[in-house]
Amino acid sequence: MQIYALFPIGKQKKRLFYTKKLIRDGILPASIHFTHTYLGNKDKMAYICTKNIIMAKKTSLQDIADRLKVSKTTVSWTLSGQGDAKGVKQETQEKVRQCARAMNYRPNLLARSLNTGLSRILGLIIPDITDSFFSTIARHIEIEVEKNGYSLMIASSESDQKRENQLLSMFQDRQVDGIIIAPTQDSEDKIRELLMEEEYPIVVIDRIFPELNIDSVCVDNRHATQTIVQDMIKDGARHIAFLTTNPHIYTMRERYLGYTDALSGYGMKINGDLIRNVSFVNYEDEIFNVLDHIMLKGPMVDGIFFTTHVLAMEAFRYFTERGIDFNSRFRMGCIHANSAFKVMAPGIRVARMPIEKIGSSAVEIAVNCINKRHNNELYSPTRIIHECTYPRDLNIFKKR
Repeated sequence: MQIYALFPIGKQKKRLFYTKKLIRDGILPASIHFTHTYLGNKDKMAYICTKNIIMAKKTSLQDIADRLKVSKTTVSWTLSGQGDAKGVKQETQEKVRQCARAMNYRPNLLARSLNTGLSRILGLIIPDITDSFFSTIARHIEIEVEKNGYSLMIASSESDQKRENQLLSMFQDRQVDGIIIAPTQDSEDKIRELLMEEEYPIVVIDRIFPELNIDSVCVDNRHATQTIVQDMIKDGARHIAFLTTNPHIYTMRERYLGYTDALSGYGMKINGDLIRNVSFVNYEDEIFNVLDHIMLKGPMVDGIFFTTHVLAMEAFRYFTERGIDFNSRFRMGCIHANSAFKVMAPGIRVARMPIEKIGSSAVEIAVNCINKRHNNELYSPTRIIHECTYPRDLNIFKKR
């Protein structure tokens, strides 16, 4: 390989100074050989580097093998994590790893994927990357993915079925080994296609498709909602409104059932005027109309349950603009918390979701599924239901 570098005549000393500095810093090899020639322009000269150009040539497995006087196969087994299984001595493995670091070795991921049939990449699709709940889950998933030697590709579906299906196809085309997804309920057909026709490793989080035999990680939404609403009733609430969004999603249906379970358990009637859905599209504006309706239809409302922390935050904005002292007037409850709750609504009852556990469980299931299917082993899908926690440190009504 030849590298051409053009310099103005008269700058040989400075050029040689910097060349020697590159050699001292280890960027260029000490054995480098260069010559100079004119290229028809008396104001320019070309230096042609013809030997051992490290900057232009990536370190290969063979380079490491040659330096250590071992086989290329030994180096490959060691750096791919198969050293122990292949019987490579620990001393040799350590020498290989040290040499790889010293020579700044970077694996050829494309070659590795062609050789192993695995890309070592997982895909993650979430509804909204700006939502603190999903962005935090993404962070924990990324941490676990890296621990397992994988890379992560993240995309946001914006809760749009068409976009979500495109992302599923795109990840598949990019040959990611598996996908973790918090799907829209309408994507069931596309997921069924990937599962049934291609046995593609997919883990669903924060959702459940009861009709599909699929890996999933979720929380007990029904029990969590029932627990929160029961506590609101114990605190004195008798007319509790229920604010939700995307009611067709299994998660939201479970939260609604938990709400009705709590009311029925205390012999309270369900008032349809206090059960309102806020469309995901333009929810910032629509929540004003929904809450105006509740305030008009239910002037005796003394409690509000929010199925998401996003709805709660928008409701706080509504109450503030309407001049309503919501902390004094309402008992409130919500699934998941926002850090602003401590300041804006310290008395709200919260079912805190175990985000770290959800992330680690999803990655563990995905990697296990990939490994078993790659090795042609039998695999049975897993459904993990985590329990929420119910912190009391924000509650101010206990003091009354």
